[in-house]
Amino acid sequence: MATTAPAVTTGPAGMTAPAAGPMLTGRVLTGDRPTGGLHLGHYFGTLANRVRLQQQGCELFVVVADYQVITDRDRPENLRQLRTSMVLDYLACGIDPGPSTIFAHSAVPALNQLLVPFLSLVSTGELDRNPTVKEEIRLAGRSSVNGLMMTYPVHQAADILFCKADLVPVGKDQLPHLELTRSIARRFNDRYGPVFGLPEALLGEVGTLLGLDGRKMSKSLGNAIALADSPDQVAVKLRGARTDSDRRIRYQPQSRPEVANLLILAGLCLGLDPQQVADRIGAGGAAELKRVVTDAVNDVLAPIRARRAGYGPDDAVEILRRGSARAREIADQTLAEVNAAMEMG
Repeated sequence: MATTAPAVTTGPAGMTAPAAGPMLTGRVLTGDRPTGGLHLGHYFGTLANRVRLQQQGCELFVVVADYQVITDRDRPENLRQLRTSMVLDYLACGIDPGPSTIFAHSAVPALNQLLVPFLSLVSTGELDRNPTVKEEIRLAGRSSVNGLMMTYPVHQAADILFCKADLVPVGKDQLPHLELTRSIARRFNDRYGPVFGLPEALLGEVGTLLGLDGRKMSKSLGNAIALADSPDQVAVKLRGARTDSDRRIRYQPQSRPEVANLLILAGLCLGLDPQQVADRIGAGGAAELKRVVTDAVNDVLAPIRARRAGYGPDDAVEILRRGSARAREIADQTLAEVNAAMEMG
């Protein structure tokens, strides 16, 4: 199994992919919170890269992080439906439930039980200083947060270490989480004996894809193109996207951010630099820009829609059940090793 992260190269329009080299066979841990349908920001940010890693030979573990929904929501609604929808999004994007394991937090008790010994290995000061947690608290807009949000990095460590993942795809803002995971693994090994390896970051750089209103693309803001959108829905959303009155289309991110965002989106879909897309459109104006983006987005979504049509909600439920059963077997084994090392149980 791979024990170090491969280099990451930048592809068209800022997309990332593992650099060419030997076939990877390590375990990769990744996942999402089921708070709404996945969108193009997720696809270009992480989903397409997960499929590439799977195709290169990595053993993918994808967590539907349902317990993490309650970090900033008092009572999540439609959680079962959202879990099912997320699994369908994964399948539609090309994640294969044969070699890959799709599972839910709430279905793997031993994973969550690892929180108890792991919490004994970190200080409250470390949790309080974690910059990613601080940012999540700021975004939640609350003066105080619950203990689950504060200990989120430790829960993430349990996600990574229960299956002894070798690689964890992260952005730079998530590196403190992974470093804390490595610290927990190292401290456990030093205190109780060697059980865990040290997972490596698979660092990628994908520029932020803004929503159609100029704000960050978000499920909750309703400004995203969902992977489940129909061609007509995509067309309607893009017709309403913000642009400006200058007919000449130029890629000027600072002075024309809305136009630049549409050019980035078209570039990602077409495998071109945003400037190349702008040069093609020239004086065609906002209407031509939106037509180009609409066609490009629908071309990317066409195979995703076709794969989605091959699955139904019952298929997603069964795939999640099977994946969670496999994750439980692995988590039970890891917890047994932890308890033996600690002389517990």
